[in-house]
Amino acid sequence: EEQKELETQASEESSVTQNQQAQETTMNDQESNGKQEVIQMNQQEEEEEQQHNEETISDDQVEHDEAPLHTNLSNEDGQETQHIINHGVKKETKQTEENTTELNSIDSFPGGENSGIPKESKESKKSWSTQADQSENQKERRNGASDGQDGRIYGYTWQMCNVTAGPDYIPCLDNDEAVRQLRSRRHHEHRERHCPEDAPTCLVPLPEGYKRPIQWPQSRDKIWYHNVPNTKLAEVKGHQNWVKVTGEFLSFPGGGTQFIHGALHYIDFIQEAVAGIAWGKHTRVILDVGCGVASFGGYLFDRDVLAMSFAPKDEHEAQVQFALERGIPAISAVMGSQRLPFPSRVFDVVHCARCRVPWHEEGGSLLLELNRVLRPGGYFVWSATPVYQKLEEDVEIWKEMSALTRDMCWKLVTIKKDQLNSVGAAIYQKPASNECYDQRKQNRPPLCKSDDDPNAAWYVPLQSCMHRIPVDEVERGSRWPEDWPGRLQTPPYWLNRSQMGIYGRSAPDDFASDYEHWKRVVSKSYLRGLGISWANVRNIMDMRAVYGGFAAAMKDLKVWVLNVVNVDSPDTLPIIYERGLFGIYHDWCESFSTYPRTYDLLHADHLFSRLKKRCKIVPVMAEIDRIVRPGGKLIVRDESGTIGEVENLLKSMHWEVHLTFSKNQEGILSAQKSEWRPDS
Repeated sequence: EEQKELETQASEESSVTQNQQAQETTMNDQESNGKQEVIQMNQQEEEEEQQHNEETISDDQVEHDEAPLHTNLSNEDGQETQHIINHGVKKETKQTEENTTELNSIDSFPGGENSGIPKESKESKKSWSTQADQSENQKERRNGASDGQDGRIYGYTWQMCNVTAGPDYIPCLDNDEAVRQLRSRRHHEHRERHCPEDAPTCLVPLPEGYKRPIQWPQSRDKIWYHNVPNTKLAEVKGHQNWVKVTGEFLSFPGGGTQFIHGALHYIDFIQEAVAGIAWGKHTRVILDVGCGVASFGGYLFDRDVLAMSFAPKDEHEAQVQFALERGIPAISAVMGSQRLPFPSRVFDVVHCARCRVPWHEEGGSLLLELNRVLRPGGYFVWSATPVYQKLEEDVEIWKEMSALTRDMCWKLVTIKKDQLNSVGAAIYQKPASNECYDQRKQNRPPLCKSDDDPNAAWYVPLQSCMHRIPVDEVERGSRWPEDWPGRLQTPPYWLNRSQMGIYGRSAPDDFASDYEHWKRVVSKSYLRGLGISWANVRNIMDMRAVYGGFAAAMKDLKVWVLNVVNVDSPDTLPIIYERGLFGIYHDWCESFSTYPRTYDLLHADHLFSRLKKRCKIVPVMAEIDRIVRPGGKLIVRDESGTIGEVENLLKSMHWEVHLTFSKNQEGILSAQKSEWRPDS
């Protein structure tokens, strides 16, 4: 009765409508008669350069620790031994930061019998399914593996992409030929991924007048106009404080259609409506549907919340590009005919503020997709005109939404009016048990069949059904995770000790060991041994995440890390979400759904050696060049031979390879993208 009163209240009430210059540490050439020397850094220099208070872990405490560097080259040609190269950055490159600090040691490096490099256990593969296994309708992968020669062509000839999208080219979203052949666009199929049969091997041009991006947090408020020279949103949404043109900048007042007076007030308004949301504690990872320029997600950082924001590449041109240029996570995606590329039951809250999605249509198929990804007991925040206006269309939509959510067993917790912004929000809660499902008089929407895998999400059509709530105490989704930040380092309760982890230990021990390994590598090597000025790094992608240990080790930096779980790898993405991080499924044989020049750093741990068994490396390197900003970085850890292939391709694209190091057939590479583009 209380819920019906809230719905009646909504139907009857009405209200009004609505450092700029990067500082990179370069590597001095260590020349001595053609030999490279490795010099130990003395203890005093280590203490002076260590600017982060990461925990130092002894070798006997951490099984994954990598051995300290202590041996000089002992073989004239360096084969089968250590090999380190410190490449000086070309002085004539204006954009290169000048810094003469030497790389005198690397505390963590690949190779060595006791290095503790994680190796995937062949036996463990029997315990883990992959996204490719789970997604029956997965798109067929491209034929043809690399013969390794492409990566060895030092003088590989690159050309500029000749496409209508120009500097904003997203290959799988700008495939005009595939879109023209679609039989229907009714479910926004033209906004979905349609990848070219042959992955592009061209380089995307820079916008005229491009400048190195403004650093976070200033970038949340303004970006360079010439980096994303689109003004349509400013013209259409400027009065709602989305974005404005201010001289050579595009400025973002922090508003949105439903929060003209600022996102922080709106964020607090939501928590006041439902105290149980508890931003930054109970609620850590949310999904923002139809995010616009992602100001909502951008200001949720102030509440220690990660938002996976998404919007289609549509007439609201460059909205996701604006978000990423500002340093806010977002992807280009649409709620259309396919499932979103996320596991089931992983988001603590799903948010929609005038997101223009017809939730009530076609049996609620799109709302049922949100139900799939929403954690049991999680909240759906719907801020839209049907909640608080009395126009005929709004009243009808509210009636249909009320009936649909009741049938889905979602509880209408509250309807709250925001007097400052003259809007309202309805907040629903997904059930945490099957009691309501079992008591329904009609099986509508229907429960999914037992063989329907809720985690299958790679090119899988939408299913208009609901999966039962897990009730077994050892099953994922039967309990809420620990409050943040405790959940970051705590193995999920549903990781069973009898289950073998990715690296061969029991799953909980594997999880803990992986975390200690990456804390060691990040603190001892990445933060002070690769010549990277982390003040210039904001948007990071881990191209082959496992447990999310790399992202977890970056927690105290002012960065965010998008964890990518490859579709042919063990499906560990639910673990990543459980610990309060976020990520996405992807196949690197295809282009990623992001705009060009949107990431400051890509991290690839043993990605390429696995990937080249299925597809060629050259298109993947072209994709990396597309994604990374000029001045952005790439860190690669892989087999030594593969490192050599990657290095040669990077050099052919005029990237500045700062460091390569290898030992016992394992290597690491650090490189920086320049502003070079082909002449044609």
